[in-house]
Amino acid sequence: MATISPPTFLPHQSFSSLPRRNSSCLPHLNRPKSFSVRAAKLPAGVELPKDEPKLTEPFLGFTRTAEVWNSRVCMIGLVGIFIVELIFNKGVLQMIGVEVGKGLDLPL
Repeated sequence: MATISPPTFLPHQSFSSLPRRNSSCLPHLNRPKSFSVRAAKLPAGVELPKDEPKLTEPFLGFTRTAEVWNSRVCMIGLVGIFIVELIFNKGVLQMIGVEVGKGLDLPL
């Protein structure tokens, strides 16, 4: 039978949460929770960067926060379209009057 050795890990960082309120009915919630984030061993030939990259100014408003909000709104819109199509049993293009299913309908 083969034995499995534990993986090697790089130094890790621990995070702790604030202790919760005292509760007599839930004694396991009274102690602070913590977990560790560990990265696996780097592959051969890969080195950690020595310098932090210098970030440039955002271009035309493309900031991280703006992109996060754009993606959230996009996800909400897609779910909304799926719900509307499910309720009406028609595609959005059919609802606005575009004929679908005929291809380009070009005379050749």
